Amino acid sequence: MILAYAYFLLTLLVMILLISIGSVAIKRSISDRKKIKLKIVLLTGGLLLWQIYIYIVASTGILQDFNFPPKFVLFLVLPAFIFTGIFIGLNRKKNWITQIPEQWLIYFQSFRIIVETLFVFSVTEGVLHNNVTIEGYNYDMIMGLSAPIIAYLVFNANWLPRRALLLWNYLGLVVLASVIFVFTSTIFLPEIYGETTNLMPKEFGAYPYVTVAGFLMPVAVFMHILSIVQLKRNGL
Repeated sequence: MILAYAYFLLTLLVMILLISIGSVAIKRSISDRKKIKLKIVLLTGGLLLWQIYIYIVASTGILQDFNFPPKFVLFLVLPAFIFTGIFIGLNRKKNWITQIPEQWLIYFQSFRIIVETLFVFSVTEGVLHNNVTIEGYNYDMIMGLSAPIIAYLVFNANWLPRRALLLWNYLGLVVLASVIFVFTSTIFLPEIYGETTNLMPKEFGAYPYVTVAGFLMPVAVFMHILSIVQLKRNGL
């Protein structure tokens, strides 16, 4: 129960951070107070509706069906990625993107430290398989730990050029792609790990654990892409 609350609280924290960053971008790019309030309401409402959607889908039990095709990909990951592509595509030239301090989008990725820490405890509770943690084949903890370091070296110490942020963001996307592969292969290709049956506990398909696939991981991808677009808009 404590683990479930931890996932829920992390999801809530990430939502609050997204709303805070979005609110700053909106306020700095729009002068009309009514439009500002409307857009913040839409941002908040959109995030809440997505969480409600995740909860409803998880409540049906369909995400605990690990038969092919992967249900958590079809119902959670794919829609989130489609939204990211469409949203960034439509907004890549909008002024609000440049109004967000560049370092915020980098420091934000530190939340992945908490995610990966929860993964380790999740193995003990029988929610995840060891493969998908830092003790297995998931190296996303490195990206979370490196986020505040690279932000400091670029923005505070001036030891690295801003171009290093682009490379770091691209590397972050590669690491996330590898994490997705580890999760899916642990379920659908256990032969890679010398097993014959699915290694992932069904609990992974329950709420709030599915927020990893439906919200936390897509948010990390979204912020990497947003940072890349922002950096290029700002002259890199």
